Amino acid sequence: MSESDPAMPRTKHSIEHTGFKTIETIGKLVLHVVLRFWRACSAAMLTLLLLYWLYGGVVSFLLLTAAVFGALYHYQDTLLYFPDQPVTSRVYVQNPAVLGFPFENLYLKTQDGVRINAIFIKQSPQFQSSVPTVLFFHGNAGNVGHRLTNARSWYSYCGCNVLLVEYRGYGKSDGSPSEQGFELDSEAALTYLLSRTDIDTNKIVIFGRSLGGAVAIALASNELYRDKAFALIVENTFTSIPSMANQLVMNGLSKLPYFCFRNKYDSLKKIRKARIPTLFLSGLADQLIPPRMMTSLYKVSGSCLKKLECFDHGTHNETWQCYGYFDAITRFLCEVHQAREAGVIGPPVGESPSVGGTTPAVLNVHSHTEDI
Repeated sequence: MSESDPAMPRTKHSIEHTGFKTIETIGKLVLHVVLRFWRACSAAMLTLLLLYWLYGGVVSFLLLTAAVFGALYHYQDTLLYFPDQPVTSRVYVQNPAVLGFPFENLYLKTQDGVRINAIFIKQSPQFQSSVPTVLFFHGNAGNVGHRLTNARSWYSYCGCNVLLVEYRGYGKSDGSPSEQGFELDSEAALTYLLSRTDIDTNKIVIFGRSLGGAVAIALASNELYRDKAFALIVENTFTSIPSMANQLVMNGLSKLPYFCFRNKYDSLKKIRKARIPTLFLSGLADQLIPPRMMTSLYKVSGSCLKKLECFDHGTHNETWQCYGYFDAITRFLCEVHQAREAGVIGPPVGESPSVGGTTPAVLNVHSHTEDI
């Protein structure tokens, strides 16, 4: 079976509405933000503007400036999170039973009391307890139902269990989106997997695509969790939100102070602290997130074993359908398993280390896959 198997339909929901929205959407979003900004802040803004016009003065100008920046700061979330696209995303989440998966529908409680939705797709009982389990973090739009076709490849081709996590404010989950909230969601999901007795908790693979890559990196670099997973895999993700904003507006935000960004997702800083084996999957035809950002993350990663796989025709949302994509993943997981067995790298916390294990080494690999 390959990633281009015709039995795997490339549905509109599973492809067009995953990861970041296309650049063409930015214009519409800006208009949407302006309209919302006007409705929410027009009274205060007009009052301050009138005050400045009538009396002038530094104080009135500063108040007006603060009001403008405060409103824009508040509405940054509108430009980053798209839980309502497509429009039915908050009311309908596709059931995995449609694709014939054995699964459990779960509701997890986060540390701050928010209830999030998750779907656990499990292998047959004879394999469930011995195969890897993928902790899957999706992009910034849609819900977990839009990722079921992708999850089927993890399940069938790689032979993994898959836990699809639905962020707060998305799909059937409660709450509203935020960077800190997403980190709590990821921690709750990993804690849940570590508590299960019917899977191998020493083979948990953290995976994230696009915005989900930033969530995955934050979890893997967290002091409390960075030694708990078997491996980290990220696909077409960015170095930080300020860098992405600067990229999208063609260097127009390069001088904007860092604190002006409500969401930062500073993966370039965080990934230096990640120690677990890490695979970077980069689509070289990605026209939204520059592939150089994936290369930068790879170079500064603090992983004991890291590998960069590039796909010539991989676009932002469709790299996972490129020839050799899942082969690259299975090869990497086998390499990690062999390195742990040989004692070249240490085991996850909770796994018994091999007798006579050696000092962990750093292994760097850069591969290139040409699509056919």
